Amino acid sequence: MTATPSKNDSTEGPLRALARTAWLSIAVACLVMALKYAAYWLTGSVALYSDALESIVNILTAIAALIAIRISAKPADDNHPFGHAKAEYFSAVFEGVLVVLAALVIMREAYQAFYAPRALEQPALGLAINGVATLINGVWAAYLVRRGRAWRSPALVADGWHLATDVFTSVGVIAGLALAAITGLTVLDPLLATVVAVNILWAGYKIVMQSLGGLMDEAVDAEMEARIRECIQNSGHGALQVHDIRARHAGRMTFIEFHLVVPGAMSVWEAHEICDRIEDSLEAALEGTDVSIHIEPEHKAKPEAAVEFTS
Repeated sequence: MTATPSKNDSTEGPLRALARTAWLSIAVACLVMALKYAAYWLTGSVALYSDALESIVNILTAIAALIAIRISAKPADDNHPFGHAKAEYFSAVFEGVLVVLAALVIMREAYQAFYAPRALEQPALGLAINGVATLINGVWAAYLVRRGRAWRSPALVADGWHLATDVFTSVGVIAGLALAAITGLTVLDPLLATVVAVNILWAGYKIVMQSLGGLMDEAVDAEMEARIRECIQNSGHGALQVHDIRARHAGRMTFIEFHLVVPGAMSVWEAHEICDRIEDSLEAALEGTDVSIHIEPEHKAKPEAAVEFTS
């Protein structure tokens, strides 16, 4: 039997909060881009230009995340009976591709700057403005990762980790350019831009690989698998065993299926009651679950059971 996900306020609330957060991400990205571009305009630094260019990517990915969240919030329909939750993974893949493209553009600018280095103008003011933008990004990145995990949103988590990478590279750029301004070593500017580009490439690779794992129905982690087994163990009394547990994530949804072995003489009503208890336990412990249970008689029991029940 299959449990139908409840469509109550507890589900709609997080979806509204996700959409609000995605809109705020766009606003924050626009503010940070304006600050970083101002820092580049004041200094003429190619490293700060690379920082500003990544902020444009942040705006595009925040917009993509908002679109993906809106699509993922749509209920299941005839063409998508399991819902639209995987739409967020496409947003995360798109973000990874944009990050890689930004890194390639930065490398091109850094290459040109190696052959035509220029002295920094107004470095103190430019670095101060970039520092403010970096602080804003750091606070927002921490919020996105924390809330994205709580709401199980791949798009927000990917956006948050990308911003965190931006923060780390920005700190390195600020420190390196400060050293360049003090020592007069203009070659540090394109060198720092190259470091930023390599770091961005690595971040883009990780984002894409994590998202592809979700699109390929990667299994849940060991901690969640243990929680699933614990819920079944605590609520499945009356059954004999459970085997062939399979669970996967699809955005905010977790799909769980397994075989439940019951005594052959047990009535359909009694078996249904056990299934209801297990489903209720799983839905209470793991928000956003879709549970499918296949009931089998005792001769179908397997020696390698995932859960055994004591009489």
